[in-house]
Amino acid sequence: MVKKVLFVCSGNVDRSPTAESLLKGKEGLEVKSAGTLIGAKTIVSKNLINWADMIFVMEEHHKEAVEKIDPNVRKKIIVLDIEDTYLRNDPKLTKILKEKLSKYFDDI
Repeated sequence: MVKKVLFVCSGNVDRSPTAESLLKGKEGLEVKSAGTLIGAKTIVSKNLINWADMIFVMEEHHKEAVEKIDPNVRKKIIVLDIEDTYLRNDPKLTKILKEKLSKYFDDI
């Protein structure tokens, strides 16, 4: 069975696309990313939330934004606590993501 993973940050420019790229193409996973802000490349929606089996948000306020859309998803959300201080594919960001995501996925 394929596990569907959604990464959420603010603008869907740096953090969540970097996380998405780390897991994209891994066997048994389908991965997408979205942002909470108007103007995000892909804006998080009820359809995306319902699609996902696991939702990783970068900060607590992203969790609150997702829960506003669908309060029933609490059990699917994991807060990674990664501040918006990194550019896309920043080696430091990649390292932090690998450390935090290794608790949930093998071979990352």
